[in-house]
Amino acid sequence: MKFVIDRAVLEKFPGLNIGLLLMKGIDNRGEAPEVMALIRQKEEEIRKSFQKEKLSENPRIACWRVAYSSFGAKPKKYKCSVENLYRMILDGIGLRHYSKLVDIYNYISIKHMVPVGGDDTEKVEGGIRLTIAKGNEPYTELNSDETKSPREGEIVYMDQKEVLCRRWNWRECDKTKMTEGTTSASLVIEGLPPVTQDDVKAILEELKELIAKHCGGEAEAHILNKDSPEIEM
Repeated sequence: MKFVIDRAVLEKFPGLNIGLLLMKGIDNRGEAPEVMALIRQKEEEIRKSFQKEKLSENPRIACWRVAYSSFGAKPKKYKCSVENLYRMILDGIGLRHYSKLVDIYNYISIKHMVPVGGDDTEKVEGGIRLTIAKGNEPYTELNSDETKSPREGEIVYMDQKEVLCRRWNWRECDKTKMTEGTTSASLVIEGLPPVTQDDVKAILEELKELIAKHCGGEAEAHILNKDSPEIEM
């Protein structure tokens, strides 16, 4: 089973670096109060340091707006995962507890202003590919049972059977969502310029350390980009 970035995606985004963390034997049960405290502290910092009206001007948000526009997703309607988190926080909405893994990666996302997401790998069928949609692939949105399809040209994550995340990092699917019963998972940190490979590497190491502390298990960290577009999972 492989994790692959298609060449067509890398041709459009040659500066893309994806940090991939592969985990097994993790304990995702319960809550990590320390992580939730870190989230609350970061939320307060964000509310003091950012204005929602100027959020789109930040280079780490603007790069994703340009990316979304390139495949026809209007940034005013569809926002990358980290911009959505920031807008919620700036609207006074605190991030709620989901599971330890999700709480940890949400914290890393808002701390470093990068999209972070992932899948329960035991539910993935035949590997994961970041690719360009043909427009007829099945997709069932998170917490829904309705099957739709992405638009042709969208950048999506897929396994062999269906779309795992639409509009790159906009909305994950229901099939591979992480639950308290998740023991194996893959997490991605997505870096477009101005985020560099070194940035992604450092963020990936921080993510790995937090998960080891709060979830245990074993983890392997990898960087995927134009020089190394695939890895055996």
